Amino acid sequence: MPSWLIVFAGIVSVQLGAGLAGSSFSRVTPAGLTGLRLWWSALIMTIVGGRGLAQAVREIAVQRAWRDAGVAVAFGVALGLMNFSIYQSFARIPLGVAVTIEFLGPLFIAVASSRRLVDLLWVALAGGGVLLLTRGHLQLDRPGAGHGAELTGVIFALVAAACWAAYILLSRATGRRFGGSAGLVIAMLVAAVVVTPAAVVSAGGSLLRPDVLGTGLVVGLLSSVIPYRLELEALRRVPPRLFGVWMSLEPAVAALVGLVILGESLAARQWLAIGLVIIACAGAARSGGRATAAPDDLPPPPGG
Repeated sequence: MPSWLIVFAGIVSVQLGAGLAGSSFSRVTPAGLTGLRLWWSALIMTIVGGRGLAQAVREIAVQRAWRDAGVAVAFGVALGLMNFSIYQSFARIPLGVAVTIEFLGPLFIAVASSRRLVDLLWVALAGGGVLLLTRGHLQLDRPGAGHGAELTGVIFALVAAACWAAYILLSRATGRRFGGSAGLVIAMLVAAVVVTPAAVVSAGGSLLRPDVLGTGLVVGLLSSVIPYRLELEALRRVPPRLFGVWMSLEPAVAALVGLVILGESLAARQWLAIGLVIIACAGAARSGGRATAAPDDLPPPPGG
């Protein structure tokens, strides 16, 4: 497969998982589905990378490498909070709007790692896009979604953006300390543990329903396991900057998935705002982007 098609398949997989999650909130709470997604993803990745995980745990105990363990735990906390926040956002504002705001996280990392004046243009474009998205009241077709819920959704998306920025940095630090995918598996397990209390309290016994368990499994595969493997393969073939440019299409794909699966129609102003953020992210990835993770350090896709 061409590299661009691998990246696009990963993007579509992530957003289909997000769309499936959004359509399931009537059967299980966002926190509950976040917990199921992370536990299924952690279980699958533990099975795949179990040998490396066991070796990493032994090395931590023998060498008393508590600082290395702390980095992996911090990575897991950021990953768990990011997934929790973005699912809370999905429940309140359109998928495309939430993902667009969340992309401010990697945009900040890309710009902060560069010293070029042109990056000020990307910041201005992204800022203008976000202002267009949040100006006034978001237009939602969902019944019962008030303005307070919309504002809460925007705040959760901003929290997810901050967590995404933190997890980009922590994923690189984890990749330097652990070989293979061991650090990633540890982080996934930690992320699952972090969201478990909220998942159990909010969803309760519904987490054990077969249909809900199955949905969690499919969302975990679509949003974490499959796109991680696809993006890992793509990064072996193309430079990180080009990869970052291609990944900038994700907000547009999220908006289309929200329209088709969830019936979330956006105003022309919001489509323009998404376009501005996409241009800003692509430009920042092209001109800067030195903070992009190396292939062996690539964390699982955030977002949906």
